[in-house]
Amino acid sequence: MRSRLPVVVVLVAVVLAAISGVAIRSAPPDPLAVVADEEAAEPTGVGGVDPLHDAGLTGEGVRVGIVDATGFALPSDRVQGAVSARRRFGKAAVGERPGGRHGAAAAETVHRLAPGASLYLASFSTPGEFERAVEWLVRNDVDVLLVPVAFYGRRGDGSSRVAAVVTAAAEAGVTVVTAAGNTRSGHWAGRFDPDDDGVHRFAGGSRSYLLNGSTGRVSVWLRWSRVNRSQRANVTVSLYRSRGDRATLVAQSRPYRRDETPNVWLSERVDPGGSYYVEITGPADLDGVPLELVSPTHRLQYITQSGSVVAPATARRALTVGAVDRRTGRLEPFSSVGPVDDRPGVDVVAPSGFHLPARADRFVGTSAAAAYAAGVVALVLDANPVLTPRRVEAVVESTAVETGPDGVDPVTGSGRLDPITVVRRAGNVSAGG
Repeated sequence: MRSRLPVVVVLVAVVLAAISGVAIRSAPPDPLAVVADEEAAEPTGVGGVDPLHDAGLTGEGVRVGIVDATGFALPSDRVQGAVSARRRFGKAAVGERPGGRHGAAAAETVHRLAPGASLYLASFSTPGEFERAVEWLVRNDVDVLLVPVAFYGRRGDGSSRVAAVVTAAAEAGVTVVTAAGNTRSGHWAGRFDPDDDGVHRFAGGSRSYLLNGSTGRVSVWLRWSRVNRSQRANVTVSLYRSRGDRATLVAQSRPYRRDETPNVWLSERVDPGGSYYVEITGPADLDGVPLELVSPTHRLQYITQSGSVVAPATARRALTVGAVDRRTGRLEPFSSVGPVDDRPGVDVVAPSGFHLPARADRFVGTSAAAAYAAGVVALVLDANPVLTPRRVEAVVESTAVETGPDGVDPVTGSGRLDPITVVRRAGNVSAGG
């Protein structure tokens, strides 16, 4: 490692977790709440930095740490040759297996942008293992840390445990780059408004239909503000299949008890061609209490785009990245937006939709955009190794190309990441604080 302050970039990609079973069926394993939201995109390579490579900036000497829940089925000897260390936390696989294509795609994206960088890989299954994985990478003095996951059902103000893990890494000298999340059209927030039977009333009725699912599985998370401890298990999300005038109960949520915020979840395989909706029921004393419903797999009939950024991207010390269509430059319809508490919530946006050997399909989502951003940050650190995390974030944001309203906004932040400009500017920036 270079003789400078440890600079760690946490890069969050969103992965498909194998979550099976719900309360009314067999007991499921502990869910990681990490779900892919794959959208269609043109096959494309990862490019736009050839002039930097031609100038000798390849990320040489920069360490990139990647944390992923799928493991890393690396596609080629070329990428494998860049790996300096691997470690598995819990039952997640760190080696090569079909389920590791998401982590592999993130690693290959970074490698293509910064082929001279060294890769450090860590896989995990639970939030506790996520924390241990991040700590291990920080101890290994990585300069860039890629964490391709999103944790649902957590508080949206940056105070959740997984967000605190990211903040702690930043305070230790880490430049944290996180994926905003893929739930812009699968997010609803409001206040509990029960009828006489305790069924919540949305703006148009008690049913919120699930639209345009990306997979043959429905995953839903609901969190709420605690009124008393007993209410942790007293709110239920029910999944129904609708057939004309008939509705059949398919699954009901179960409490998620490994988090400080009261929340419930369900995940169930469904017929992709069926018509499904969810209902929320709860006790009368929750009347008026804020609720947040998230489906990483489906669009919701009633949505609240604002505040859809997902932990750990909600952390205060994170460079949060949204996704734009690389062809049009427009924000992807799934890309989560802020604000987060009193902050915009999204700092910059970057392209996604890369065609990579690691995947048979395209690598699409805010995870892909964040991987792109992390590779660019590795080049920034190659150009100026003494930059502190705050200075890295500042130069990334100040050189972004505006894509939304004038100034910083909660949808695209400072704008689209400009790799050539940011790296060249970084070479002329002092370390700063």
